Amino acid sequence: MYQKFIITDDGEMKFGKVYHHRNLLGWGGTCPYGGGLWRLDMERDIVVLYGRSFEFGPPDFTYLKYVNWDGIDGNERLLFYQPHWPYDEALIPVATAY
Repeated sequence: MYQKFIITDDGEMKFGKVYHHRNLLGWGGTCPYGGGLWRLDMERDIVVLYGRSFEFGPPDFTYLKYVNWDGIDGNERLLFYQPHWPYDEALIPVATAY
């Protein structure tokens, strides 16, 4: 299983440990805003988002409305996107809290 996330058609970011991004969708749900992988950086207490979904494409955070934290551990954290993973360590803030 892999740590993956998606942004659904209603702007919800969902996290989970699944084989395929589509496994994060509910019945009849769609994922037009992409997804990727995530990791929890315990040292900084942040979530680092990186990569892209082969099924749905790269994430488009402009459509993000709220975050469902249940797939991580239920705790809100700062979100950062690492756009050039694995080639650099640059982190772009995505959201402080949703």
